[in-house]
Amino acid sequence: MAPNDESNAIDITTTTKDEKPKPTKKKNSKTDDDKADHQTMSEEDQELKERLETCVSTVLNTQNEAAVTTVIRLNALDVIVTELKSATSSMTSVPKPLKFLRPHFESLKGLHAGIGDGVEDDVLVLRARLADVLSVLAMTMGKHEERESLKFKLSGMKDYQTLTNHKHTSTHLPTDDNLGAWGHEFARSLAGEIGQEYNARVLEGADPDSDAPFEDLLSMVNVIVPFHITHNAEAEAVDLLIEVQRLKSLLDLGEIDVKNFGRICLYLVKTADFMSDPDDLAEMLETAYALFLKQDQHYDALRVALRMHNYEAIPTLFTSCNDPLVKKQMCLLLARHRVNHEHDDDDDDELNELTGNTNLSEQFLKLAQDLDVLDAKTPEDIYKSHLAETGGFSRRRDTGGVPVDSARANLASTFVNAFVNAGFGTDKLMTPNNEWLYKNKDHGMLSAAASLGMILLWNVEEGLTQIDKFLYSSEDYVKAGAALAVGILSSGVRNDADPALALLAEHVEGDNSIMKCAACTGLGIAYAGMAREEVTDLLTVVIEESSDMLEVSLAGLALGMIFVGQCDDTVGGCIVQKLMEASEEDLNHSHARFLCLGLGLLFLNRMEKVDAMLEAVRTVEHKISKYAAIVLETFAYAGSGNVLKVQEMLHQCAEHLTEDAEHQAAAVIGIGLITLGEDVGSEMALRAFDHLLHYCEPPIKRAVPLALSILHVSNPEFTVIDQLSRLTHDPDPEISQNAIMGLGITGAGTNNSRVAGLLRQLSEFYSKEAGHIFCVRIAQGLLHMGKGLMTLNPVHSDRMLLSPPALGSILVLLHTCINLKTSLLDKTHYLLYYLTCAMNPRMLVTVNEDMSWRPVTVRVGQAVETVGQAGKPKTITGFQTHTTPVLLGTKERAELGTEEVLSVSSVLEGIVIVKDNPDYEEVEGK
Repeated sequence: MAPNDESNAIDITTTTKDEKPKPTKKKNSKTDDDKADHQTMSEEDQELKERLETCVSTVLNTQNEAAVTTVIRLNALDVIVTELKSATSSMTSVPKPLKFLRPHFESLKGLHAGIGDGVEDDVLVLRARLADVLSVLAMTMGKHEERESLKFKLSGMKDYQTLTNHKHTSTHLPTDDNLGAWGHEFARSLAGEIGQEYNARVLEGADPDSDAPFEDLLSMVNVIVPFHITHNAEAEAVDLLIEVQRLKSLLDLGEIDVKNFGRICLYLVKTADFMSDPDDLAEMLETAYALFLKQDQHYDALRVALRMHNYEAIPTLFTSCNDPLVKKQMCLLLARHRVNHEHDDDDDDELNELTGNTNLSEQFLKLAQDLDVLDAKTPEDIYKSHLAETGGFSRRRDTGGVPVDSARANLASTFVNAFVNAGFGTDKLMTPNNEWLYKNKDHGMLSAAASLGMILLWNVEEGLTQIDKFLYSSEDYVKAGAALAVGILSSGVRNDADPALALLAEHVEGDNSIMKCAACTGLGIAYAGMAREEVTDLLTVVIEESSDMLEVSLAGLALGMIFVGQCDDTVGGCIVQKLMEASEEDLNHSHARFLCLGLGLLFLNRMEKVDAMLEAVRTVEHKISKYAAIVLETFAYAGSGNVLKVQEMLHQCAEHLTEDAEHQAAAVIGIGLITLGEDVGSEMALRAFDHLLHYCEPPIKRAVPLALSILHVSNPEFTVIDQLSRLTHDPDPEISQNAIMGLGITGAGTNNSRVAGLLRQLSEFYSKEAGHIFCVRIAQGLLHMGKGLMTLNPVHSDRMLLSPPALGSILVLLHTCINLKTSLLDKTHYLLYYLTCAMNPRMLVTVNEDMSWRPVTVRVGQAVETVGQAGKPKTITGFQTHTTPVLLGTKERAELGTEEVLSVSSVLEGIVIVKDNPDYEEVEGK
C-alpha cells in the first residue's frame, strides 16, 4: 500500500567525487504530486478525479455554507456511490475511484464520527450512506485488525433500521441488497471480517448456540451466502457459514438447485477431512447428506452415510428412493463396501443378491474371458527362473541329482498359485488332483488345502462341491485346511444356506486345536464386516474358555474382523476381560498381540469412540498394554489425517529401545495408517519415515517399509518402489524381509514390470536364505494377484470411502510382519489368507438394467482434484479412450466418452448401470 504522503521519504540518490550534491527540496505541499499525477493521467481519469474531489468537498461542507443543503450533500454522495459501484478492477490494479478517494478517507471518517444521534432523518440518511462508502474504502485503507470495514457497515445497517422504524422514505435509500451490489471483492472482504468478529465475541463470552448476540452479523451472513452461491462462489459461502457455526442454514436456502448442489456437497465432503473436531466433521457430512437427499440423489447420499458409518440410514434411503435402477446401484455400492444389509420385502430378492455379491464370480470370469486371461498359470510362470542372470534355483543340478523339493519352497508355491489364480476356478496344482497337497507337510498341507478356497473365490456353489471331499480327510491338517477354504470361498458373498457357519460351527466347538484355529480364521474371513450375532456366540466361548493362547488370539482376531468398525461392546468387553485375566505367560505368547489387533479392529476409523476402551486397556499390567493402546488409537484414527495423533506416534518413536519395542513398530505403522488417503498428510509422513530410518533404533526401522506400503497399497509409485528397493538389501534381515513384503503389497494386483524385475533379482540375491526367498515368493504372488485384475486398495468410490474389512485385513498382514519369525515364517502362515477380504476386481463394467453387459466408450485418465473450482473443470488428465470393460488403476478415474447413455452412478467404478439418454440425437453422417 502506498504511503499517504511523501513528507518522510528518504532520499537515496548517490553522488560521484566530482559532482556536488544537489539540494533536495522537501515536498511539503501536494502541488508537485498533483503536477506529476496530472502528466501521467488521461483526460478521462483527470476528469473523474476532479469530479470525485468536488463531490467530497460538497459532502464535507467544511465552510458550513447554508446553500449546501443535506439534499445537495446526499446527491454528491450518490455520485461517489455510483462511481464506486460501477468501477472495475483488474488483477493488478486498484479501481480508479478507490485510488482517488484515498486521500479523503480520514476526513470522511471525521465527518461520520461528527454526526451524532438524535438528528433529522435526512441527516441520518447521509450518515448511513456515508457509512456504506467508508465501509468500501476501509476494505483497502482501514486497519485490518480493527475490522473498520465491518464496523462502518454495521453502523450503516443500524441507521437504515432506525429509518425503517421511522417509516422514512427517500430516493437516496438503497433499493438493492446493499452488500452484493458493491461487488464480489467487498462481499469477500466483509465475510472475512465477520468471521473474525464472531470469534472475538465468542472469546468475550457470547454463547455460540444462541443467535441473539450475533443478530447483526447473521443478518449480513444471510445476504452474503445467497449472493456467493448465485455467483458461483459456493466454497466461500460454505467457509463463511463454517466460520459462524451456522452450517445447517444451508439446507434452508432456495438458491441451492440442480446446477450447484454437486459443487457444494463435494466441497463439504472434502473439507470435512480437515476438521479436527469430530462434531464439526459430523455436521459437515450430515449437511452434505441432507442436501443430496433434498435433491433426490440417493446414491450419493448413501456414499456420505457410509462415510459417516451411519448404517441406520440405509433402510430409510431405500424406502425413500423410487427409482429401481438407483436402488440396484446402491446395492452394488453396499456389496463393494461389504455392508450386511438385508431387504425385507419379498420382491427384493434381486436387491439381496446384488448386496450379497452373488454374481461377482460370474462378472469377474466374464471380465477375464474378455481380456483373454482365463488360462491357469503355474508358479514357474511367475518366477521366470529361466530369466535369472545366474540361474538362481535352477542351478541345483550342480549337485548331480534331480532338483530337490523343499517343503518351504512348495509352501511358497502354494501361496503364489493361490494368489495368481484367485477367483478363476482353475489352476495347475490343486484342482487337477491331490498330488500337490501331499508335497507339503503339516501346516503346509493346511495352507495347500485352504488355497482351494482362494482359487474358487466368490463361487460358493461350485466351490463347496470341490472342497467337500477334503472335509472328510483322515489328515487333520487337510481337514483344517478345507474348513478354512470354506471361509475363504465365502468371503464377501452372502448365501442363503450360510455354508461357512453351518460347516465350521462344529469345528469351533470341537476339541481339536488345529481344527479350531482354522475354523475361527475361516469364520473371520467369511463374515468380515458382517456383524453376525450367531458367530459372536461361537467365538466368545473360545476366548472365555480355551486355555490355548493361539486359539484365543485367533478367535479374538476373527471377532475383530467380523465386527470391524462396529464398536461392539460385547466383543470389546470379552477381549479386554481376557487381557486382564490372562497370566503373564499367556500374554508373552507370540500370538497374544492378535487379541489386541482384534480389539483395535472393532474401533477402526471411529475416532473418539475409542476413548473408554483405551482407558480400560491401559489398566492391564503387562508390556502388551502399551502395544494394545497404540493399536487402538491408530486404528481408531485411520484415514483421518489427524496431525495431533501423528505427533503422538512420532513422540512414541523418540525413545531408544532395542527390545520390547513392538509398541513402537505399531506407532510407525500407525503414522502411515492415520495419514492414509489424504495427500498432504501422506507426503509429510514420507518425510517423517526418512528421519526415522536415519535416527531410530532397529525395531522402528523394521516397521518403516510396512508403513510405506500401507500408504501405497496397489499403487506402485516410482519413489516408493525406489525407497523399498533400497531397503530390501539392508543388512538387518527383518528390515529386508519387511521391505520385500512391502514391495508385494505396493504392487499388489498391478503386474508392474519394474517391481517384477526387482523381485526376480532378489530371488537370486537371497537364493540361499530360506526366510527371504519365502517373502520374495509371497511378494511375487501378490504382485500378479488375480493375473493383474484385482486390487487390495481399501479406498474406493472416487477415494471417498475406506472399506473397513479391506483395511482391517491389510492391517492384520502388516502387524503379522512385525514379527515374521513366529508367524508367516513359522506355522501361522495361513493368516495370509485374511487378505481375501481386501481383494476386489479393479474393473469398470457397464451393464444394462437387467445386469447384462453393455460395452460403452469411456475415457480413463489420472484423477484431478476439482474441489472449489468454478465452472465445469476437467476431472481427468492424460486420458485414453477405451470400450468397457476396462481396468482402473488406484489413482485413475473414468468418465463416459459418449452422450448416448447416462450412468446411474455418479462414480464410474466396479459395476455401473447405464441407461439410454432420452435427449440424445444421433449426428447425421456418423
